[in-house]
Amino acid sequence: MTRKIEKALEVLIFASRWILAPFYLGLAVSLLVLLIKFMAELFHIATHAFSATESEVILGVLALVDLTLTGSLLIIVIFSGYENFVSKIDHTGHRDWPEWMGTIDFSGLKLKLLSSIVAISAIQLLKQFMSIQNISEREIFWLVVIHVVFVVSSVLLALSDRISGHGSSGHGTSGLGGVHAPAASTDSQAGKTGGH
Repeated sequence: MTRKIEKALEVLIFASRWILAPFYLGLAVSLLVLLIKFMAELFHIATHAFSATESEVILGVLALVDLTLTGSLLIIVIFSGYENFVSKIDHTGHRDWPEWMGTIDFSGLKLKLLSSIVAISAIQLLKQFMSIQNISEREIFWLVVIHVVFVVSSVLLALSDRISGHGSSGHGTSGLGGVHAPAASTDSQAGKTGGH
């Protein structure tokens, strides 16, 4: 009886991962919102291309880059998150399927997320520097501090993953060595027996 309850509970917990599916679907819908904002910004730049100053055009282009990076970040979260936490996607029929999709584990997902956030933060910081006459030194200071925090966090995360990766690979090698050693001695004994 206890085993049946445990089995039913495990099935229910395992099936609960599908609750995340609407979250990823909502993120996919939010891409359309980003697209609308992107097209509006592009239309604004195009209509003011001749009357705007060089700085205003650069700021507009940086806004487009910012929206593009945010959309790319959403794609990473949607595909990697869905495959890591919900279900594998069958991509055998898709010739143009990107190689990284389906190969990013949770650790790689964290690194890509932080890298994208650092890039977005850098774009925001650059936009503020382009209009530095309109913002205070205190705002610039906190923007730089936040960006540095993102950069340091991503570097520390990459280092910790690299260290833990080397640690696991080292354990794996020692384990393989422990397995192969007896096999080698067995082979040598077999050779001696055959020789006799």
